[in-house]
Amino acid sequence: MRFAVAERDAALAGAAGEVLAKRVGAEQIRAGWPGGDPAGVDAVWHVLAEVGVVAALVPESGPGSGSDTGPGPGLGSDTGPDTGTGTSTGLGLDENALPPLMEALGRSGLPVPAAETVAVGAPLLAAAGVPRLTDVLAGSALLTASLAEGAPVPFATRAELFVVRAGDRLRLYERAEVRIEPVGSVDGSRGLARVVAPADGGLPLAEGPDAVAVSWRRGVLATSALLVGLAERMLELTVAHVKERRQFGVPVGSFQAVKHALADVELAVRFARPAVLAAGWAQAAGDPEAAVRTSMAKALASDAARLTARTALQCHGAIGYTTEYELHLYAKRAWALAADWGGPAEHRELIARALGLAPAG
Repeated sequence: MRFAVAERDAALAGAAGEVLAKRVGAEQIRAGWPGGDPAGVDAVWHVLAEVGVVAALVPESGPGSGSDTGPGPGLGSDTGPDTGTGTSTGLGLDENALPPLMEALGRSGLPVPAAETVAVGAPLLAAAGVPRLTDVLAGSALLTASLAEGAPVPFATRAELFVVRAGDRLRLYERAEVRIEPVGSVDGSRGLARVVAPADGGLPLAEGPDAVAVSWRRGVLATSALLVGLAERMLELTVAHVKERRQFGVPVGSFQAVKHALADVELAVRFARPAVLAAGWAQAAGDPEAAVRTSMAKALASDAARLTARTALQCHGAIGYTTEYELHLYAKRAWALAADWGGPAEHRELIARALGLAPAG
């Protein structure tokens, strides 16, 4: 099956890519690490919100419309959310918009809860008619989410709003309602923390295994696309390096071993990208195989990103292992995201169960 990105989805991803290319570099990524000043990161997130990134999966009719998956007529001339009328207008796109958009965000390395906000949190707040959605779409309130019970929540050290799962229920909490317990992470810019929330607090967003499954699959899809973008960026940095780095009087990239290693990376990324597009299509179309396709996308994207990180470090040599070098920032993000929203082993097991190749439960 061949996939092509729709014009309106490509337009949003292109607009986001332009903002990121102009405003994000290693300095902004490092600002998200402990001891850095995240003001610059927040400023970029605010601009992305104005472009409409956060509102991608929010219905055009605004919160409380009862549907968060239907496509709208297009981006039009004004792609930003309307925050001046008391209701928050979204772009009305579906899950097909997530792969190209998240790929652009992944390439940039910007330390923000992109998957948690765009794919999971914002659509949930819109469907429940939560007033704070206006602040989220404006980029003035940072929203994060975790659908794995008891697991550390990404960007919890900086977020104001939290979507937390308890069984088959999803609830929204304000920062004042929860206890934040920071934990370490291979990628310090993710601001991981355990969020202890009272069972009787917060606002109900969704209930039932089907509702949780929809949000979970969206988070997995978005994270898969982020990994593809990260892999692309690491490969790009490595190709540029081996063209310039010289040994024995010739570029390192002229060595056959280096060529073959980078060719394997390129092949892995090319296999992962259509799998992510297929998962987006399956979710948007309500395909019965959406869960399997989504797990395939996450497994392939995680493997591709890990392979890219390992190969990139090998091709760079010692400089690739230093935290002062840009590549290291992307590699750490790849390692973290490969394990988040289910690692490749977990998703392969889900596929095996769906195919009847492993015992259920």
